[in-house]
Amino acid sequence: MPFAHGVGGIAANTMGDNMRGSLAAPHPLYSGAEANGHIEFTGHEAAVHPNYSSNKVIGKTMSDLYERIEAAKAFIEAFGAVRPRVALILGSGLGSLADELSEAVTIPYAQIPGFPISTVHGHRSELAIGHLAGQAVAVMRGRFHFYEGYSMEQVTFPVRVLRALGCEFLFVTNAAGGLRRDWAVGDLMRINDHIFLTGMAGNHSLRGPNDERLGTRFPAMLDAYDAELGRVAHDVAQQQGTTLRDGVYFMLSGPTFETGAELRMCSAFADAVGMSTAPEVVVARHGGMRVLGVSLVTNLALPDGTPANHAEVLEAGEAAKPKFAGLLKGVLARL
Repeated sequence: MPFAHGVGGIAANTMGDNMRGSLAAPHPLYSGAEANGHIEFTGHEAAVHPNYSSNKVIGKTMSDLYERIEAAKAFIEAFGAVRPRVALILGSGLGSLADELSEAVTIPYAQIPGFPISTVHGHRSELAIGHLAGQAVAVMRGRFHFYEGYSMEQVTFPVRVLRALGCEFLFVTNAAGGLRRDWAVGDLMRINDHIFLTGMAGNHSLRGPNDERLGTRFPAMLDAYDAELGRVAHDVAQQQGTTLRDGVYFMLSGPTFETGAELRMCSAFADAVGMSTAPEVVVARHGGMRVLGVSLVTNLALPDGTPANHAEVLEAGEAAKPKFAGLLKGVLARL
């Protein structure tokens, strides 16, 4: 069944030629520089919103998660961006898709109350809101990882905020190691399920008191990845001549790449392995969002293979930008 068009948005980094629209008005309390059709709010020179003294103070004084979500939501809404319908989280080396947004407003994470800052090369630490492929979108240019020292609540806080802003869908992407010998670097995989080993070991993204305003205490995860969105993605990939595999994503905490024994364990249960995604998907489903997950195979993670490194991850992401962007935009156009 086709999806109905509606207002909303996806946060995303864009690839390819920029598609520009009219400039959104800057927040009255910020000195925004107009750059390449975007309103940019960057650097410490930007004025601080009078209602928010600093991210650190907010994090310490607002113990209630719901209140912190509402504070971040109000801050973002004050910039006058469109109301997003789709949220997009872009993995390592994949953030440039947001450059294609029209009528875009870009806000550094450092300015948003409660948002952490990504410390990983290849993640730009910006939220971009605008239009892409006929949809209002909110795009995260970079994500947060448990291995960076952030709590699971911090890792998933942006997903909570994007849901509060109006996002009904979450498109989540990542760079992953392929566990199948017959796969190749550059392959795309639609995630049909995941194994959240970090959560199973006790570091779960829903651990702690539950706020019923955000979701039920014991959400089901059998349908974590939306089957209808998966069918749409495969239809789009076929039309575009792109190979889109289907498989299970195995999340480990990182930051080390896996040992041979760990890879043998992972390959017994999954098709790709990485260090993200599962916590965000759990929180998205907790909040009632529909999820499409896509992994880019940036290296073959084989026990007897070549040791992985982050440089090849970024290189593979760069090479895959056109087909990855085409797939995401094709699915967006079908919502």
